[in-house]
Amino acid sequence: MPDSQMWRLSVAPMIDVTDRHSRFFHRLLAPRALLFTEMIATGALTHGDQARHLDFDQTEHPVALQLGGSDREALVTSALAGEKWGYDEINLNCGCPSERVQKGAFGACLMNEPRLVADCVKAMQDAVSVPVTVKHRLGLDYSESYDFVRDFVGILFEAGCRVFTVHARNAVLKGLSPKDNREIPPLRYDVAMQLKKDFPEALFILNGGIHETDQAVALEEQFDGVMLGRAAWHTPAVLGDIHRRLWPEDALLDEDTVVEQMIAYARPHVQAGVPLRIVIKSMLGWPHGKKGARQWRRTLSDHTWLAKNDPGLLAQAWEELQRHQ
Repeated sequence: MPDSQMWRLSVAPMIDVTDRHSRFFHRLLAPRALLFTEMIATGALTHGDQARHLDFDQTEHPVALQLGGSDREALVTSALAGEKWGYDEINLNCGCPSERVQKGAFGACLMNEPRLVADCVKAMQDAVSVPVTVKHRLGLDYSESYDFVRDFVGILFEAGCRVFTVHARNAVLKGLSPKDNREIPPLRYDVAMQLKKDFPEALFILNGGIHETDQAVALEEQFDGVMLGRAAWHTPAVLGDIHRRLWPEDALLDEDTVVEQMIAYARPHVQAGVPLRIVIKSMLGWPHGKKGARQWRRTLSDHTWLAKNDPGLLAQAWEELQRHQ
């Protein structure tokens, strides 16, 4: 069984959210959290600019590459590229319900084809030395058959997969948007726990509906890890709070240092042509719940200020926030 320490706390792969700049910020808040790329379609790596999709800062480790695809050879090629780039894990998306993904016959659709998924996972495992893992749902549409997800996991387990991240909801393929799919299908943590009981030699990381520190810590004690999604985007400070509870021996950066390091990080990226708003977008919710949080968001979203592309805007926003404390 793999060492479970790497998966105790992770940030979910989120399209248009978990880019390299977001991951750098999250790393400052939670030094041991496992960070994920956005889902990257294999076509983008086999036919596109690999550096644009795969480059990351070395401080992001441990960091996982999530792939979207269903063609074995393309997945192997992409996994090899990920390993060459230095990623610590290759994860196959079997949970995304978007229409674009459905048209490509991957994501959540793959839960209907466990033999194909097993074949792809085995091929990637044979090609790379880093862990190959799977992120999946509990079922498709409105069927709540436990046999369906148990058999899916079982077939992948037989193929050698030992780490499963379970988004503990169904994926409804028709009629619900990706946003609705994160909220409407009911959470069924008990079913995810049954998987853990039925496959004691595998690791199960729980995803879905985890927003608060006490909740995350309690669930981490029941599972092999917890994965936060939208909470890491809307209220990123929770990552540091959870990290502090899971690893109390670690000294975390103070907030002033986080701001200083983000300014230093932003400068070369802005100089290279990355808009400041892209670099700092993951920071907007950082002071959520504090006095002055609204002004912080307003300052960092101000088009006039952002047009100057000056990372010093972060220092200005931070000083304003401090005056409200």
